[in-house]
Amino acid sequence: MDNSTLIAIASITMASITTGLGCMMPALGQAKSITTALNAMAQQPDAAQNITRTLFVGLAMIESLAIYCFVISMILIFANPFWNHFIAK
Repeated sequence: MDNSTLIAIASITMASITTGLGCMMPALGQAKSITTALNAMAQQPDAAQNITRTLFVGLAMIESLAIYCFVISMILIFANPFWNHFIAK
């Protein structure tokens, strides 16, 4: 195997791991935060508006992690900086 094949295998493998873990872990975090928010709203119905507002901000922060992982995996597949180095040789 030549170097470009090894770079391709490593890039695709790491992109799949990044996408897999980058989607699973934020999904688990979102599920946990929604469960906790619903329990808090059930115990304190008067604070539901504050809990909901805080929940949406927290969910946006958690979702940004999944988006960053997706962007990194797309960079690894389509704009890998190591390709130019090995193509030049």
